[in-house]
Amino acid sequence: MKNRSILYIEDNEKIGSWVKEELEQQGFAVQWLLSGEGAEEAVSQHEVVILDIMLPGLDGFTVGKRLKKAAPTVPILLLSARTSINDKVDGLQFADDYLTKPFHTEELVARLKVLIRRGGTTYSERISLGDHIEVDPAGQMVFNKDTGEEIILTGRQHQILMYFLRHPNQVLPKEQIYEAIWQEAYITGDKTLMVHIRRLRQKLERNPDSPEIIETLKGIGYRVKQ
Repeated sequence: MKNRSILYIEDNEKIGSWVKEELEQQGFAVQWLLSGEGAEEAVSQHEVVILDIMLPGLDGFTVGKRLKKAAPTVPILLLSARTSINDKVDGLQFADDYLTKPFHTEELVARLKVLIRRGGTTYSERISLGDHIEVDPAGQMVFNKDTGEEIILTGRQHQILMYFLRHPNQVLPKEQIYEAIWQEAYITGDKTLMVHIRRLRQKLERNPDSPEIIETLKGIGYRVKQ
């Protein structure tokens, strides 16, 4: 993966040219696409994605979900003139950050650096959860430091844990987690996620009935502290 490499998807040529030039002056390598076509093939070659919502053909929400599925470890920053809270909530179901237009390039660069730094930390170093769990994201393994043994997770359990680790210390609504993992709309009252969280706690927590790693915020969702 190229150092400080960005995949930039923006159909407005004036804005795209300006942003690309500004980012290159800051030392980033930028691949600029005018639509989502070809993005899924290119995304894994970059450290971060900047994605405009209003695109010809497939909109940014659709493109973003496909990119996250193709490359779950590559953070996505959404750019949009839309300012409604519903658009932000919809976008943050798959994206890692959201910046509204107009914006200053200084803020864009600052956010990109945070996403790249977070991504680097999350996927290149081992992560401690509590004082007895260690996660090796690069090797996709989880260890119990008390016993020295590997904890075997199912595919869904692993996806849920990795999603938490991409959003450290954030309160994540259950709807957001479900739709990010299962790639379908959450139906009110569905207990699927709750069941998977309970089973994940049974493997990670010393006392699943009094969890210290995966916190429940009643009526809201879950949070994993790092």
